[in-house]
Amino acid sequence: MNDTFIKAYQDQIEAAKKAFSTHAVPGVEMPPAVREIAEKGLAAYRENYGKLKVAAEQVNAALEDTCTTASKGVAQYNAKVLEAVQSNVNSAFDYFNSLLSAKTVAEAMELSTGHARKQFEALTGQAKDLSALAQKVAADSSEPMKSSVEKTIRPAA
Repeated sequence: MNDTFIKAYQDQIEAAKKAFSTHAVPGVEMPPAVREIAEKGLAAYRENYGKLKVAAEQVNAALEDTCTTASKGVAQYNAKVLEAVQSNVNSAFDYFNSLLSAKTVAEAMELSTGHARKQFEALTGQAKDLSALAQKVAADSSEPMKSSVEKTIRPAA
C-alpha cells in the first residue's frame, strides 16, 4: 500500500510538471500599455539610481576631503601646542636658573614677579594663537562639506 501511494504521488507530480511546463502553456503576450508603463518605470528607476550614485560619490569625496583637512589641522594644532609647551619649559628653566643665582630675598622676589608677568603675557598670547588656529582648522575642515552641499543645492534650486 505504501508503494502504491508513492507511485500515485509521483504520477501526480509528473502530471503537474507537464501541465505547468513552458511548453504546455501558450505564450502570454503583455499588453502594450503595460509594457510601456513598465519600461518607463524602469527608465525612471535607472535615472534616479544614477543620480543617487553620483550624489553618494560626491558626499564620500567631501567626507574624505573633510577628514584629510581636519587631520592636517589637528597636526598643526598639536605642533603649536608642543611649541608652546617647549617655550614654557625653557622659560621655567631660565627662571629657576636665575633664581638660584639671586643674592637676596628682594632680588628673588623681583625675579619671581618679573617671571610671573612675562609668563602671563606669554600664556595669553599662546591661548590667542591656539584659539585662532582652532577656529581656522574648524573653518577649513568644514569647507569641503559646505562646498559640496552648496553644489548640490544650487542645481536643485
